[in-house]
Amino acid sequence: MRPLNAPQTNVTTDGREPLLCIEGITKNFGAVEALRGVTFDVYPGEVVALLGDNGAGKSTLVKIIAGTLQSDGGMIRFDGKTVRFDTPHHAKAAGIETVYQDLSLCPNIDVVANFFMGRELCHNFLGLKVLREKEMQAEAKKALDEIGTHIPSVRTNVENLSGGQRQAIELCRFVYWGGKLVILDEPFAALGVEQTRRGLELIDSVRKKGIAVIIITHNMLHAFKVADRVVVLRHGVVEGDHEAASTTPQEVVEMITGDIAGHAAAG
Repeated sequence: MRPLNAPQTNVTTDGREPLLCIEGITKNFGAVEALRGVTFDVYPGEVVALLGDNGAGKSTLVKIIAGTLQSDGGMIRFDGKTVRFDTPHHAKAAGIETVYQDLSLCPNIDVVANFFMGRELCHNFLGLKVLREKEMQAEAKKALDEIGTHIPSVRTNVENLSGGQRQAIELCRFVYWGGKLVILDEPFAALGVEQTRRGLELIDSVRKKGIAVIIITHNMLHAFKVADRVVVLRHGVVEGDHEAASTTPQEVVEMITGDIAGHAAAG
């Protein structure tokens, strides 16, 4: 583990520096130690699967990164700066978005209105703000097309779209407004087989744009299909941090359950 105030030295052989550095993060809830010195890095354009059983500390860590909770100890560096996000708004302003199963879209308005929510394009007419509807519609359609998402009409209300299409809108909106890191919390839990396949392709499209992705999932198959690296939490500690190509689902399960020693002894 690096000393908490040490300069960043985890530079790859091709000169890339981490986008996100989690260093010695701790979090207690009374006598319960939810996180005990969690340390790992996430690089631009990298997909990291954050894995672990219920109660391993995944949700707590994500909430700290997203500004919903504050850590008790340790340090977070993001985009080369030491940060402490007091609110989710601060994290979003820095370029971090968390997409939960219950998306933040408004179902009773159309795709364009959701895409530009809070950032509407307007012009002044006789002292009044008037929406630039055609420009917003064209921009929303262009952004969705660029990320490989087909929606018949961006004037369709979100409530009439599939779960996969809704996720695509949320991700596309994040990419369009300059996001740098997206955290996906069980993104495929409520999706069917075809929607999940498209969701995995969407993550790959996001990665190719240089955006970092942390995906939390209990589905090992999904994790190994999309992740460059897997980080396993167990009882608030990083049990393993491996390139996906250098480990197996079985080894990850052993890290999650704590059966590594028993497996080694049996071998």
